[in-house]
Amino acid sequence: MVTATRNVTRALTVGDNAPRRRRQPAGPSVYAVNLVLIVAAVYFLLPLIWVIIAATKSPADLFGTFGLWFSDTPAAWHNLVALFTQDGGVFTRWLVNSVIYSGLGALVAMVLAAACGYAIAKYPFRGREALFSVILGGVLVPATVIALPLYFLMNEVGLVGSYWSVLLPSMVSPFGVYLARIHASASVPDEVIEAARLDGAGEIRIFAQIASRMMTPAFVTIFLFQFVTIWNNYLLPLVMLDDTKSFPVTLGLTLWNGQTQRDPMFYALVVMGSAVSALILVALMSSLQRFWRADLTAGATKG
Repeated sequence: MVTATRNVTRALTVGDNAPRRRRQPAGPSVYAVNLVLIVAAVYFLLPLIWVIIAATKSPADLFGTFGLWFSDTPAAWHNLVALFTQDGGVFTRWLVNSVIYSGLGALVAMVLAAACGYAIAKYPFRGREALFSVILGGVLVPATVIALPLYFLMNEVGLVGSYWSVLLPSMVSPFGVYLARIHASASVPDEVIEAARLDGAGEIRIFAQIASRMMTPAFVTIFLFQFVTIWNNYLLPLVMLDDTKSFPVTLGLTLWNGQTQRDPMFYALVVMGSAVSALILVALMSSLQRFWRADLTAGATKG
């Protein structure tokens, strides 16, 4: 015990007396990278700042004042009330539709993509790489190419015009499968799976109770990417839906934007609706960001 204490004391003394490395001054490459990041941040934040400021203006001030500064007569509350009362409060219906399409579609896509990516990463079988290549090929296919074939498929089964015509295509995420496979390979040790099998756990239980917890950052990333993709999707609802009551926010605001020539008040409604839609996505990103930093694999492997 005395010898161990002396060794620890000697190690601490040597560590304290060791020469400290001086911090090197930042070089030109560091400044260049920071400059690029600042320019990128301005590029992505400027539209959001503009739409938030424009949402506080009346239609006259929207075109008669500087775009990146507030007007002398703020109309934010008036625009917000008009947004949720116009046409019998149809914007609330559009907002609920977007939450249903994006939330349910992203949730199912997250589970399917995570399970598929985990299976491809952890279970060797014949044709695994060929299957994965086909799935990756789905990432490269533009949405505009498959919109019309999807319409004919949904029309054959009588789902055109219903919620399912938008929900079913949204439940597939090839990019999510790619992310899930990469994360499962890196964060789910084979030793943990083997230990769970020795303890009598089945494969579904291993994925649901063990692997899914280790893959939490991947789950959140897939959910957020798919949620934002569905929320901002315009082409698919445009092709599939014909009833304004089933429109999402993107399609509903486009409908209002077509009425701006008849009534300039719709300019303020469209801008305020865009601001509300953007702030919902910002709030979702901010609330789930902490899961990206989670490291739930520490101490998972049995010694």
